Amino acid sequence: MTTRPRLFPALLLLALFGCQPRATMEFPTEIQTGFLDRWVSVDDTTYHFQVYLPSDYTPTESWPVILSLHGAGERGSEGLKQTHVGLGRAIRFHPERWPAVVVFPQLPEGANWNASTEGIGMRALESTLSEFSTDPDRVYLTGLSMGGYGSLYLATRHPDRFAAVVPICPTIGNGDRYPYLVGSNPESVLNDVAETLTNQHLWIFHGEEDPVFPAGISRQLISTLDSLGADARFTGFPDTGHNSWDPAYDSAELPVWLFQQRLSP
Repeated sequence: MTTRPRLFPALLLLALFGCQPRATMEFPTEIQTGFLDRWVSVDDTTYHFQVYLPSDYTPTESWPVILSLHGAGERGSEGLKQTHVGLGRAIRFHPERWPAVVVFPQLPEGANWNASTEGIGMRALESTLSEFSTDPDRVYLTGLSMGGYGSLYLATRHPDRFAAVVPICPTIGNGDRYPYLVGSNPESVLNDVAETLTNQHLWIFHGEEDPVFPAGISRQLISTLDSLGADARFTGFPDTGHNSWDPAYDSAELPVWLFQQRLSP
């Protein structure tokens, strides 16, 4: 005798349960951290930059922000080189010291930090402030070599934007390469810069044997700021040439001081 398969119970179960809507499982959205690719448009040209988010970043907190300007050797269009030198390197070695959102814009080849490129850095900063949870009273500016000059330049252009400025081996300008400080009287130019920065918290680092931008320029600026009653510091590294950014950003004292600074009410 042939036994037929007993399909009815299975069909009944399918009818009862098979057509029921499945419960949707919701997973928490994971926040991507580390060095992130970003782009900004300035005058119809798109520029690649990087934003660093600490591993414990959360949008429920307001984070300090650092705008970091690179030197001449990190110019390009790939959007990466500027994170390999200076502050980016220091963050990779000691991320616990830098609990901040950090913006790394990049200039194209042949460009300098001046009026024509100001928008690249400032637009990247403003884009970052809009995208992430940040503290507007703790926005900082730093830069090395050409970026050290750039940090002084942007600080004079936006004196109410930054709570503190940390130029590394900067210059005040030499005419052709840094035209915003052209003047027949260098001392007058330096005084003008110092007066603009009087209300800034400023800490300059410089190698005492720097063959590119002499440390004496930084010393003169700090001396002038001191005479105006500004909060200005200078750290010189003996027997150090142009690369004073590694010892500066490796300093555990620098980020402690930096994150204590706030915009004056």
